[in-house]
Amino acid sequence: MLDLKKIEAAINQISAEKKIEKNKLVEIIEQAIKTAYKKDYASKDTNVEVSLDLPNNAIEITVEKEVVDVVENPYTQIALKDLWDAASGFSIWDMVEIDVTDEILENEEWFWRIASQAARQVIIQKIQESEKEKIYNLFKDKVWEIVNLKIELVEKNKILLDYNWNTIVLPKSEQVAKDKYVPGQRIYVYVWKVEEDTLTGPKVTLTRKDKNFVVKLFEMNCPELEEGSVEIVRIVRNPGFKTKIIVGSEYEEIDPAGSLIGPKWIRVKAVVDELFGEKVDIINYTDDIKELIKKSLSPAQVMDVKIDEENRHATCYVLDEEKLKALGKWWANVWLASELTGYKITVVSPEMN
Repeated sequence: MLDLKKIEAAINQISAEKKIEKNKLVEIIEQAIKTAYKKDYASKDTNVEVSLDLPNNAIEITVEKEVVDVVENPYTQIALKDLWDAASGFSIWDMVEIDVTDEILENEEWFWRIASQAARQVIIQKIQESEKEKIYNLFKDKVWEIVNLKIELVEKNKILLDYNWNTIVLPKSEQVAKDKYVPGQRIYVYVWKVEEDTLTGPKVTLTRKDKNFVVKLFEMNCPELEEGSVEIVRIVRNPGFKTKIIVGSEYEEIDPAGSLIGPKWIRVKAVVDELFGEKVDIINYTDDIKELIKKSLSPAQVMDVKIDEENRHATCYVLDEEKLKALGKWWANVWLASELTGYKITVVSPEMN
């Protein structure tokens, strides 16, 4: 007799480890057996029912067929004469359930091979769906926030992170190339998107590249931002290289940049450490656009700025020894300054004036 205790033991183990209800797993296996039977014993049109009674070590497999005079499709039809003793209870065109359990269990090896393979595939799929749903529920109220997670494993194209004993992926596309990730280390990530995709299921996207990740790090370290006495007017970022921020305040007694920097640079240092050394330039807002553009090219010292308002263009004059600082590696500093101020910036030497 077929021993279903192995299946019951597997269900108990999976249920405990993956937090999936036992009855859901039973339904998955029943569906897997249906699929296997249709493939090897019947056809896709066959109506098969499977009932697993694990406590009583019992299984029942039935096939629904239509009673006919002449059978054209043996998978969906049965002749009245073939019902034997039961024939008197049925008429032509009636639907009858045929018990095929014994037929299947005669080939116990086939049953275990096909059923276990199909069940394994479906269980893996259902576990993945269940874990996606679980991760979605964990993060759905944290969109646009940062969370602190532990690195479980570093692979070539992804980092596996632990959140409340659940694994979530930080993909290569959302990592900063300059950052160094080590198993056991704790890092902050920004919850960028939490969405329900009708094709792929629930999806959570974490990132360390978005500029708002830096905003949230400063909010965590600067109470003035959280309470609203200081605000970030604009922020631009080249992940791994530099972030530039304009800050302002309605209160004259407050130094906005000083609030983000903190006493002895402690606040900005905490953010820079989390960004693995990424430079952060913090600029106080001013209505004087020339002064704002000068500051945006930090750390370079700008001698003068000429503005072409019609074309939103600024020509910045710097000494030759300051030009490399103004431009930055691969022109990244001047590009960030342009993004920050909204002016196309050209850096020239004084003698070119």
